[in-house]
Parts: sequence; C-alpha cells; structure tokens
Amino acid sequence: MVTIDIETDDGQREILRRMMLIRAFDNEAGDRFADGEIPGFVHLYIGEEAVGVGACSALEPDDYITSTHRGHGHCIAKGLETDKMMAELYGKREGYCNGKGGSMHIADVDAGMLGANGIVGAGPPLATGAALSAAQKGEDRVALAFFGDGAVAQGQVHEAINLASTWGLPAIFLVENNKFGEGTPVEKQHNLENLSETAEAYDIPGFTVNGMDVTAVYEAVEAARERAVNGDGPTFIEADTYRYRGHFEGDHQPYRDDDDIEAWQRRCPIDAFANRLVDAGVLTEDEVDELRAAAEAEIEDAAAFAENATDPDPSEAYEDMYDVSVPELSTYAGGSLRADGGSTTDQ
Repeated sequence: MVTIDIETDDGQREILRRMMLIRAFDNEAGDRFADGEIPGFVHLYIGEEAVGVGACSALEPDDYITSTHRGHGHCIAKGLETDKMMAELYGKREGYCNGKGGSMHIADVDAGMLGANGIVGAGPPLATGAALSAAQKGEDRVALAFFGDGAVAQGQVHEAINLASTWGLPAIFLVENNKFGEGTPVEKQHNLENLSETAEAYDIPGFTVNGMDVTAVYEAVEAARERAVNGDGPTFIEADTYRYRGHFEGDHQPYRDDDDIEAWQRRCPIDAFANRLVDAGVLTEDEVDELRAAAEAEIEDAAAFAENATDPDPSEAYEDMYDVSVPELSTYAGGSLRADGGSTTDQ
C-alpha cells in the first residue's frame, strides 16, 4: 500500500474507489447475513465511509490503526484484501484470522491493522501502546484509534488519552460520532456540545470536522500526523457522521425515524465526493459508474471466494490462542483450555 495524495487526480480516484468498495462490501455482507450465510453478528459501516478512508489515506503505510466492532470500512481503508476479509466473515481458514475472528475481530498486524474489537473503547489503549512502541524505537510512525461516541464514556479511553498526552506519544484519537451509542442518542450520553471538547482535559488539540466530507477528515488527520511525528503529542478528532443502518443487522431501530435517516442519506459522502470530482473534471459520470461497477464486481468475486474457501478443522480450535514464546503461557502449548481455566497439559 502506498500513501494516497489527495492533491492528485490519481489519489482522488483511489479515495473514491475505496469508499465505493466499502459500500459494496457492506451491502453484500448485509445481504448475505440476512440470508443466513454469515455466522455471528454483523455491524455495517454504510454512511461512514469518508471517515475511514479520509483518515487512513492521510497515514503512511507503516502507521498503526485500531478499530471497532464496525471495522470493515477501516480494514478496506487501510488496504486489506476484500476476499480474505469476506472469508473471515464466513469463518473460513483463508480469512485473515483463519476464520476464528469473524466480522468483529479482523486483524492484519503486518499491514498495521491491529484489530477490530467487539469491546467498546478497547482500541485507544492499544493505540497508545503502539504509539509508545514507536516512540521507544525512535520510529516516525503514529497510531490512530477509531472509536465511537459511546466509547467516549469509557474509563479506559480516558486513561489511554491521558497517558498519551502526559508522555507526548504519537497517537491520534478519532471519534466517529454517528449520533447513537447502540440505541442511545449522543446528547443523552454526554454533557458536551462537541465531543472534541474532551481534549481540553488533557491539554491537547481537539477538533470537530465534517465526517461526511472525506477531504475534511483527510486534512485533519494529515495535520495530526505531522504534529505527532514532530514530537508534539496526540490530537483528538471528532468526525461528525451517521450510520445508515442499525447498530447491528436485525436492529429494528425504534430510537430514530425515517426522516432523520433520509436527511443524512442525502448527504452521502460517496455521492458528494463523486460529484465534486465530476465538477472538477477529474472524472466523467461514466467513469464514476465504471468505478462503482468495478467495486461491486470485486466484492462479488470476494463473496464467491469466501463461499468456496475451506472450513477450518475443529481440531484447530485451540491453536493460535496464545503466543507460546511467552514463558508464563508455555504451559498451554500443545494443550487446550478446560472449562475451569486450566489446561489439558497440567493434568
């Protein structure tokens, strides 16, 4: 993966392509989950594409990100392969985590994607740790944590921001404020007009940007990254966005009405950016349609790959659970956990 330059025509095309790819992936994932083909839960990123793509496009290839339970978009924005992602959703061996993580736990450490996470607010502590690692090694790398508005109320999030601020670590904390923490409106969760005001408590910059505008997100993260690698510490960014689907697929959404959803859909970040590129002469309308068709075709191929991929053998269930190079965990090597927390190797 190469860094995307939003100032170039090629960079703008790639940014639009990735947003379209995310939309196509999650539309397909939602349909296949509804058909009973995908196990577990699926949380879709539809409507929020500009945040993930804008942020990751402003990062360098070896920078880190941490994700959330709604992480498909972050993965694609970071450059992960859609066929291996879809295989992971299907629980297949060819998936990024050999089918053991599913939708909420896709990770590719080599790509700097330190993992989606079903635990609310779990990403910021991981990002702070990754930023500490980069600082200790003297590397020009940053760690960006994606988390939702509901996670801003989690204590571990504040611990992570406080530590990163106190130690001046190269971290970026990016809140995707999609207006609801599950079914609770953001104004009933927090006594702040803008969640970016949280930054004041830690004496770091805090900004609220239009999360439906990929350029606005890109520029905010680009500035935050420059600040971080210059040794000036972390930045707190709030991206004002909206999810078009429920908290999870199957959510009946009694907490919001159709008029609200339709109003935000008229601000679609993909259509808005595509129209901007057409107006600027970067693309024609036919070329926009071709990009969308190519994205949908790629996802159809990814779904076919996942369908035909290999089911893992049940005997592999307890493999890869621990890093056996850690002395304290060596007792588990070659064995499996018992229900009481012990191991078959200690009998």
